[in-house]
Amino acid sequence: MAKILITEDEDSLRMFVARALRLDGHETHEAGDGAEGLEKLSEGPFDLLLSDIRMPVMDGIELVHQASARFPDLKILLMTGYAEQRERADDLAAKVIDVVQKPFALPDIRRAVASALATGNSRAA
Repeated sequence: MAKILITEDEDSLRMFVARALRLDGHETHEAGDGAEGLEKLSEGPFDLLLSDIRMPVMDGIELVHQASARFPDLKILLMTGYAEQRERADDLAAKVIDVVQKPFALPDIRRAVASALATGNSRAA
């Protein structure tokens, strides 16, 4: 299956999502903020970055910019519970496959990840 990096500052949610994706057969790695996530991406290659938008140190928007510049083939899926953060992600349409609204149910995130992994690279060349 896929190698997925989950970048989320809320420990319980990060562990919940990781456990769910492992049940689907994926290999998961975790980071608590964007800076740590960017470090872990260099240990890749990863098939998917699943990141919260609102995090300390480096938010998900900055992480997307840096990750997509360094790893242009990386698929990226964002999560947020804040409408204004989702609007900020609209500028990233060429770099991000989708933005998943929190709170989400387990089947929702599993479906979003499966869909993201099934899509071709959505970024413009």
